[in-house]
Amino acid sequence: MYSNFKYSEIRPTGWIARQLRIQAEGLAGNLDNMWPDVQNSAWIGGDKEGWERVPYWLDGFIPLAYLLRDKAMIARAQRYLTAIMDRQQPDGWICPCSDEARANYDMWAHFLICKVLAEYGVYAEDDRAVECVYKAMKNLYSRMKEGSTALRWWGKFRHFEGMISLYILKERYGEEWIDELAQMIRTQGADYADYTEEWKVPIFCWHQQTHIVNLSMMLKSEAVYLPFSNGEYKDEAQRLYDILYKYNGTAVGIINGDECLAGVSPVAGTELCAVVEMMYSCEKLFAMTGDVKWLNLLERVTFNALPATTSEDMWTHQYVQQANQIGCAHLPGKSPWITNGSEANMFGLEPNYGCCTANMGQGWPKFAHGVFLKSENGVLAAVPVSSRLDTVINGVKVCIECKGDYPFSDKAVFTVKTEKPVKFEFSVRVPADGEAKINGKPRKSRIIKLNKTWRGEQKVTLELKFTPRLTARPRQMYFAERGSLVFALPIDAEWRMCEFERDGIVRKFPYCDYELYPKSDWAFGFDSGKLKFSFGKVGDIPFSEKNAPAAIKAKLAPVEWGYLRGYTTVADRYPAHRKALGPAKEFTLIPYGCTKLRMTELPKIKK
Repeated sequence: MYSNFKYSEIRPTGWIARQLRIQAEGLAGNLDNMWPDVQNSAWIGGDKEGWERVPYWLDGFIPLAYLLRDKAMIARAQRYLTAIMDRQQPDGWICPCSDEARANYDMWAHFLICKVLAEYGVYAEDDRAVECVYKAMKNLYSRMKEGSTALRWWGKFRHFEGMISLYILKERYGEEWIDELAQMIRTQGADYADYTEEWKVPIFCWHQQTHIVNLSMMLKSEAVYLPFSNGEYKDEAQRLYDILYKYNGTAVGIINGDECLAGVSPVAGTELCAVVEMMYSCEKLFAMTGDVKWLNLLERVTFNALPATTSEDMWTHQYVQQANQIGCAHLPGKSPWITNGSEANMFGLEPNYGCCTANMGQGWPKFAHGVFLKSENGVLAAVPVSSRLDTVINGVKVCIECKGDYPFSDKAVFTVKTEKPVKFEFSVRVPADGEAKINGKPRKSRIIKLNKTWRGEQKVTLELKFTPRLTARPRQMYFAERGSLVFALPIDAEWRMCEFERDGIVRKFPYCDYELYPKSDWAFGFDSGKLKFSFGKVGDIPFSEKNAPAAIKAKLAPVEWGYLRGYTTVADRYPAHRKALGPAKEFTLIPYGCTKLRMTELPKIKK
């Protein structure tokens, strides 16, 4: 129903362009310069990791380079792409392993590199990349047909990822084997509907079917199989998400999992890989179904969970973030996480494990790439974030530019310019639960369609209105929100730098590790539900803690709230009592995405 424009047609502007540049100058933009698993990967002929890390990194680095029009970054991406394609075997096998290792190879990396190459080939207009995917998937088809390859382990539980590239091949080649391969993959893949009972109570051991990244990817599975199925779409994503959210959900829409499902506790963790994969699932779900609820969830995850789990300069990140996060330090003794180690919520180069180091880069570029989408009859402004589209519709050059600081502003102005008169449908999506006006007139539709002949230069003004409110969470906890933004009480932090070397991997500034210790009080409850909202200025760092672009004033009172199992940097799951220990005062809550230490879920004070 909807599809992406080419990279050359989209130009991010405003705060999203600044965020992309911060990423380019940070960790995700420099892994090929300093991280051995990318710098010397087996994918390009080196002797380091040759499985998921380079494909993960390219999945974000390629769109980042092209959207920024950064020639040096594009050249670096091309070096990797060329090396990978040059090493493809004559029979089509593309992954870096010996012939003897093929039979037991985990095909997850195959699905991932094919997705990267196929999307790059389409959006950057490189036919060779799509042809490489054709040969790689044809090789997989032959091997699965003869029984020399079967899905196992990660490939079995991430089988649906193969549909991204197969759909592109189906659109371009339309050959019968493509549909047949899709059905073989689906038959051998895991059916997550069989495991829903295991999602309801945290199981303190590691399982693929409760792995949070698998589950975040899984949401799009029914949708991406649609082009290969004659069945009716049943919206399994919503049914499965509802189960996951009821028993493991968070205030910002993501699912608790560290690494496996961890319940609804506000001090449970959520892995960064799960954040960016849920974003991608939402993008694909909307593209295939046209249901705006997935864009609402996409915004909630993007504007809150994604920026909260990286440092402002994006040189460091967490493996897991917490809704109530009063410290990020190396924890003594046994870790409080389900399966993660004691460094999992520290900010650093690869705290706990390096998959998120490689994978986190896809979040912002893919989001920016999808601000404008192709619709069946024209163009959809999917998210009213500043960006410019230059495309051709019915043979006529069309430019659509959005200006505004949404979600840090309630107004967006679209300027539509056409080379000559041309008829098409320009649609604007209304975010979340907001009231909307188009050019001053109230509109109730969630997608407002303007089907007309466009001439010269015309403006479309979108005005939004949201109401700040307290929203209930389990165990009589509450959080503040307005539109897509969740708000939290920021905690002043002391950042302690940790430079060291482990297993041949050096951590040094700016990609060193950090421990964060609280310097301000954090044990409070909401004294009332009265909230006063205001916008600030969006600065050079969009999600700045010291210069937050939005705020909510709320009255909070201190409560008794201890630490979890004696830890001094982990709050207890819930307060010991909900009676005020002192007078209520007015505090400033800021967007969750602007915080590094925070209290998001608070009780209401018992009067």
